[in-house]
Amino acid sequence: MLVLLSASSIDVATQAGQVDELSTRTRRLHERAIVIDTHADTTQRLLFEKGFDIARRNERGSIDIPRMREGGLDALFFSIWMPGDVTGPLAVKRAMQQIDRVRESVRVHSKDLFFATSVADIRRAASERKIAVLMGMEGGHMLDDDLGLLRLYAALGVRYLTLTHSLNTTWADSSGDKPVHNGLTSFGKDVVRELNRLGVMVDVSHVADKTFYDTLDVSKAPVVASHSSCRAISNSPRNMSDEMLRALAKNGGVIMINYNSAFLSEEFRIAAGGPEMTARLQAATKGCGEDQACSILEGQRVSQEAMRSGQAPSVTLDKIVEHIDHAVKVAGIDHVGLGSDFDGAVMPLGMEDASKLPRITDALLKRGYTEPDIIKILGGNLLRVMGQVEATKSQ
Repeated sequence: MLVLLSASSIDVATQAGQVDELSTRTRRLHERAIVIDTHADTTQRLLFEKGFDIARRNERGSIDIPRMREGGLDALFFSIWMPGDVTGPLAVKRAMQQIDRVRESVRVHSKDLFFATSVADIRRAASERKIAVLMGMEGGHMLDDDLGLLRLYAALGVRYLTLTHSLNTTWADSSGDKPVHNGLTSFGKDVVRELNRLGVMVDVSHVADKTFYDTLDVSKAPVVASHSSCRAISNSPRNMSDEMLRALAKNGGVIMINYNSAFLSEEFRIAAGGPEMTARLQAATKGCGEDQACSILEGQRVSQEAMRSGQAPSVTLDKIVEHIDHAVKVAGIDHVGLGSDFDGAVMPLGMEDASKLPRITDALLKRGYTEPDIIKILGGNLLRVMGQVEATKSQ
């Protein structure tokens, strides 16, 4: 059981009204935990959104320092991402720009943020009452088929690699594409081995099922699914089947539950892909051009408005807890965590931003979870896996 104070160990009762109704027990437990989120796309806002200031409370989006503090978020993995059809030197250049922007944001806001690359760093950030900032690379296409680049990214602080995004790479099949490699190629297996050697986590979110099983066969360390949910509840190929959850648990890994409404709710997933919602989204994002951050935020706004008005199936915080429950029942309490996809997807009602995170703690308490088990889900399980992966590092 973790006993360190939260980096944002604050009296939650003094914060925004939505947490005032939380019990003293909820507030104290949430403060005592180290709360970790393994996936947010806020990097796109840092890079592209004019006027975005992570140190200031923003009306749009889900992540900024005030709301992370308010929600007791102690460590956040910023995603280094671009679409899978951006490849070669251009992908490398854009990855470097994003890495630089994350690191620079920490330098500028060092009073609140702490650049972290290890479990020890996360704990040090907590002791200094700062928010640990980590990086995960979302898509192996940014390697440009070069293990030397993988080593460089690791040296710059990247602490997990999602093997694919929504398109196949030249060495791994994605869940969002037609299989062409039958999982991992020999080079793909070398990538997994090198990640183990570097002490960098292997991330199996977004990968095809065969790629997932190939990865487990190769990896000498536990793997993570940085932002995935349960296929038994929402039948998206991005989610994990019960068989996969059991295999992940046997590997010692952890599934970090994704808050994307389409991955939480089968009804919303179907509606979101229908002609009516598609037309709404296209109209809302027409003025965004190539600005991915704008498209994502406008898509979230329109989708949440549709949920509130009854024009789309409503998805609420309860769905997040339903997926946590299911994953715990199938994989076990030691293999479940949180990977929101904040600033990258349509958040459910009641979990619009990081300030709402204590609601998850409250909901788990009300469902009868013990305090030590809740601390595992909030971040303890990820700390355990990250430490095990660090132990595989070799010269």
